[in-house]
Order: sequence, then C-alpha cells, then structure tokens
Amino acid sequence: MKLYSMPSSGNSYKVRLLLALSGRAYTREDVEYGSPALEAAHRDGHLPFGKAPVLELDDGHLLPESNAILCWLGEGTRFVPEDALTRAEMLAWMFWEQNQHEGTIAVRAALLTYDHRKADATPERLAALLDAGHRNLAVMERRLSGRDWLVGDAVSLADICLYAYTHTAGSKGGFGMERFPAIGRWLARIADLPGYVGLND
Repeated sequence: MKLYSMPSSGNSYKVRLLLALSGRAYTREDVEYGSPALEAAHRDGHLPFGKAPVLELDDGHLLPESNAILCWLGEGTRFVPEDALTRAEMLAWMFWEQNQHEGTIAVRAALLTYDHRKADATPERLAALLDAGHRNLAVMERRLSGRDWLVGDAVSLADICLYAYTHTAGSKGGFGMERFPAIGRWLARIADLPGYVGLND
C-alpha cells in the first residue's frame, strides 16, 4: 500500500495514526501544499478527488477520503465494533466530524496556519469559527464526561477520526481547551495507545 499524505493535514494524519496503531506496513508519499510532489500527484492522477489523503492499494486501486480509508483499513479489526448499533454510532461520529467538527476546528486552524488561506482570515470569520468550534467541542465534552471512548467500551475509528484535529485545536486553532477536561483526558488516553505516532512523526 502507498499513502499519499499531506503532512500538515489532520485528515492525512488520522490515516497514518490508524496504520501505526494497526502495525500495517505501507509506503508514504508526502504531498504538502506548494510542493512538486503535490503537483506531480495531481498531474499523474493519483488524487481522484483533488486532495490528500489517498490510499493506493497493491492492485493500483485508488481510495480517496480519509474516513473511507479508515473504514477500509479498520474492517475486521478491533477498531470497528462488532455490535451493529455501536458500529452505527461510530459512523455517526465520523459523519459528524466531517460535517460539523472539521468545518470549525480544522478550518480555523487552516486560516491561521496556511499563507494561502490568510486572506480569508477576517476577524469576523475567526470569531464565528471560534464560537462554533467551542460549541462542537462542548458536544464532545458532554459525550466523554464519565466515559473513556466515544462509543462502546474500547477505542474505535470514531476516536481516531476525531483525535486528529482535536489534539491540535488549542495549539493551531486557538481554542480554549482548558474548558474541556474530559477531552483532555481522552486525548491522553489515545496518546498512550501502543504504536501511537504524532502528527509530525
């Protein structure tokens, strides 16, 4: 397998994290913004949806979209609950991550991080994203209060999926993470998992 991965992207990181936690062997092609490698990946048709991550399977099949990749890699592993309802709850959190969480947490971080996005980082937009992001983090805080994981009794794809942008929400996005102690404990549990790798590893 070969992963086309944007090193600074939480969406790419969540795939690298699952691969590491699973002990799966793969090769990696870094395609960061503005790099010749990204231009080549676009030119050669390796990014069918125009963005990373993309997992190239051994038979050459290209699988785009981070959460679709997580589901494929997680099939038959301990990261996907056996119970149908718990599995559906896992998917619900993964859908919510893309539809709600990423659009506030990741977008605010991107506006503050990437030079090509800074023209859109108006004070009004940053303030709106901060408020909306705190509301989304409060949803996670309520869920994690009194429990270790987002669904069931063990770590699942939902935790890996939401960890990616949440663990840098304070450092990159300027969110007040001290307001969310249950999230803080959950982040520490994930970082303690055997095989864990960080965003910059």
